[in-house]
Amino acid sequence: MRKAIVELCDLVSTRGARLSAAGILGIVKKLGRDAIRDGEKQKSVIALDGGLYEHYTKFRAGMESALKELLGEEVAGNILIEHSNDGSGIGAALLAASHSQYLEVEDS
Repeated sequence: MRKAIVELCDLVSTRGARLSAAGILGIVKKLGRDAIRDGEKQKSVIALDGGLYEHYTKFRAGMESALKELLGEEVAGNILIEHSNDGSGIGAALLAASHSQYLEVEDS
């Protein structure tokens, strides 16, 4: 019984990792970093926050494998995925900072 539950969890995490990789691919494509253009290799760093990515190595490996499958080895080699502690706090700070810049521009 325990083995079946572990296998089920692995299947669910594999699906989640592949869906996460698809979301990352969408962002990478939107930024135009999904191909090497004119021989120029653009490095991209993706910061992720969360216990699943941090502690569950099968999820991490599955997501990186899916990105390699979707982008190809060469392009995927230019994308670095890093764990970011307190990513939501950092994201909120960046959003607040960018919003305050827009307010300053409007006041000018």
